[in-house]
Amino acid sequence: MSPVPAAPQATRPRPRAPEAAPPPRPPRRSRPADLWPYLLIAPTLAGTAYLLVYPLVRSVVISFQHFRLGELIRGGAEFAGFDNYAEVLGGAEFWTVVRRTLVWTAVNVVLITLIATLIALMLPRLGRWMRLTVMSGMVLTWATPVLAATTIFQWLFQSRLGVVNWLLVTLGFDSFKDYTWFADGDSTFVILVALVVWQSVPFAALTLYAGLTTVPAELYESARIDGATGLQIFRSVTFPILRPLFGLVTSLEVIWVFKCFAQIWAISKGGPDEATTTLPVYAFQIAQSLHKYDLGSAVSTLTVLILIAVLITHLRRMLKHEGEQL
Repeated sequence: MSPVPAAPQATRPRPRAPEAAPPPRPPRRSRPADLWPYLLIAPTLAGTAYLLVYPLVRSVVISFQHFRLGELIRGGAEFAGFDNYAEVLGGAEFWTVVRRTLVWTAVNVVLITLIATLIALMLPRLGRWMRLTVMSGMVLTWATPVLAATTIFQWLFQSRLGVVNWLLVTLGFDSFKDYTWFADGDSTFVILVALVVWQSVPFAALTLYAGLTTVPAELYESARIDGATGLQIFRSVTFPILRPLFGLVTSLEVIWVFKCFAQIWAISKGGPDEATTTLPVYAFQIAQSLHKYDLGSAVSTLTVLILIAVLITHLRRMLKHEGEQL
């Protein structure tokens, strides 16, 4: 008998030698190219700090000092604590101006948002050239300088040479012959509202129209097949999708209208009988006309705080609706 061959023995793998740790990388040296982004935005940050941050901080500091004309000339303003705020908040005139400012802001923002929404919904239904003409007109209106637009409205409502009085008299309203619009507080308020709305609608309308172009057309077609009316389509399709954009536009309009100053000061300087005096105008009157820079700074600081409170309330409501939808 031939011998049985022995079974081959399994070879064990040899243990691998531990790999050497990679050598530590040298610290990366900053290259000049890495600093370019910061260098490019540095002028903007510096300009913003000088034009916005420094005046705000300086105004807050003055609001806690006794700072009148004498201190402006010779310096050495004394610390007054919260005396300026107590004097401002303790006066009935300040709260009257606050209420007027809130009414002014609400009326303008509602009209701007409503008219801008209607224009934005109208633009897709226009022909190409008509849509281009309307959009070009809005861009030109938006680009018109504030004082130039204010001068135009002053001429339109001028008592003897104004177009509005001439048109009303031509239509048979003889009582408006040589009518002085800017002598009455309510009519001056209405004219200023018309001016601000006319200047603000183009931005809001074009922004909302740009948002409308992103809504899928299939959603509109499905809603029409289900028999939805135009108002139902807007409430169920358009507005829910564009709610964040509506919130952004409304917030920006609140800021711009709340701090509106140039138009009011150029036309009425807060009159007649303080009917158009809002918080920015009131602060300027106290600081420049009465030379009470400390009280004017206190009113300015309170104006910023009230605006922040209004915006926080608005944004909280908007975020609450967003959370309910999710």
